Amino acid sequence: MSAALIAVVLVLLAGHVLPSLSGLRRFDGLVAWRRYIEGASTPDGAMNGRLGLALTIGLPVVFVALLQLALRQALWGLPAFVFATLVLFACWGPRDLDLDVDAIVDAPDAEARRVATAHLLNAEPPADLDGHAYVEAVFAGALRRWFGPLLWFLLLGPTGVLAYRVIAQLGADAAHADAPASQREDARWLLAMLDWPAAQLMTFALALAANFDAVFTAWREWHAGGMRLDTGFLAAAARASVDVEVAQDDTDLAEAEVAASTPAFLELRDAMSLVWRMLLLWLAVVAIFVIARLL
Repeated sequence: MSAALIAVVLVLLAGHVLPSLSGLRRFDGLVAWRRYIEGASTPDGAMNGRLGLALTIGLPVVFVALLQLALRQALWGLPAFVFATLVLFACWGPRDLDLDVDAIVDAPDAEARRVATAHLLNAEPPADLDGHAYVEAVFAGALRRWFGPLLWFLLLGPTGVLAYRVIAQLGADAAHADAPASQREDARWLLAMLDWPAAQLMTFALALAANFDAVFTAWREWHAGGMRLDTGFLAAAARASVDVEVAQDDTDLAEAEVAASTPAFLELRDAMSLVWRMLLLWLAVVAIFVIARLL
């Protein structure tokens, strides 16, 4: 657990000290690998269905799992630590969330802001993007870029974080839009399975890091119709929490400062601040487990 915590801190530092390294986080090879599997056609077309999806995901993950086991006892675990850190770095992001948010706020003109917003959304932004849409984009990005990879890395090491990233690419990345429809649907279902516990833990951390009543009320109202395998509760809790934060900011800031800031950017800033608090809370909990184990 201590090695995992150090690996996470190193990955976060690398993203800020050397932001150009994020260009190394590329999964073009996954596209070629998926197409190769699809090309190995069978009479029943199994490679275009769940068997092909299982091979596309499973073989790289099994390979990493074998390496993880092989390096576990070598040289006091140092090669395993280096390997885990490199895999986590490759699966983090791919873009750094806070840098994308800063690019929107600090954009010198409308075109630069549109490009920065497209990077945050991972899609072309609509013309009528409001503050709540920015909040949802920040928390959705936090789930896929930070907390999802972090959770599965802490639970299963490099094998877990690679499995999460491969499934996220297959289920949500536009580069795989040409995949068979059934495979995309199955990949989205798997991704929802992996995202759901991470989103629940994010919501709990948000309740502790922000306004507990607002977050819990939004979470409870979302689940009033029963438990569902989606992460809409996270967006609802994020909107409610940011609304409280913005209301407090409006009373704390000078009138001139409030007038100079659009509501959307106030909400964007507060959403990013909340995400940072949640991440620090997660890392603090991991650190407590590490200390408890050492005592």
